[in-house]
Order: sequence, then structure tokens, then C-alpha cells
Amino acid sequence: MRAAAVVDVPRAEDDAAPLRMLFHRLNNQLGIILAHAELLEAKATDDAYRARASQVVSSVLDALSTARDIRTQTGAERPDEVGLGL
Repeated sequence: MRAAAVVDVPRAEDDAAPLRMLFHRLNNQLGIILAHAELLEAKATDDAYRARASQVVSSVLDALSTARDIRTQTGAERPDEVGLGL
């Protein structure tokens, strides 16, 4: 009788771990930019500066949404994140 060979096959979620970490870092960095832009927007004394800060806030929110869409399309979400809009 032959012994069955044990093959260590990487799971799909293990393959996605580095990509999830990159998305986590990207979201953290975008969150920092968003916080700074919101602070500038709130503290702006000039309408032109306030409008520019609002544009940055809007752009960062779009970037966060795009990162979320890419994460979903590439399958880099953990099963417990699916459908949560994280």
C-alpha cells in the first residue's frame, strides 16, 4: 500500500493577503489625506481655499471608493468583508 503524498496547496485567501495589506495601507493613507483636507476645509477663512479643500475631500472620497471597487474586483476582500462596503 502506498502512502498518499501530502501537498501543501496555498489557499486563495493566503494569496490575497499581501494585496489586502496594500489596500489597508492605501486606505490608511487616503484617510489621513481626507482628515487633513477636512480640517483645511473647516479652518479656511477664504472661500477660494474652502472650495479647493472641498475638491480635495471629494477627490479622496472618490479614490477610497475606487480602491474599494478594485479590491472587490480583484477578490482581495476577506470573506467577512464581502458586502460590508469596507
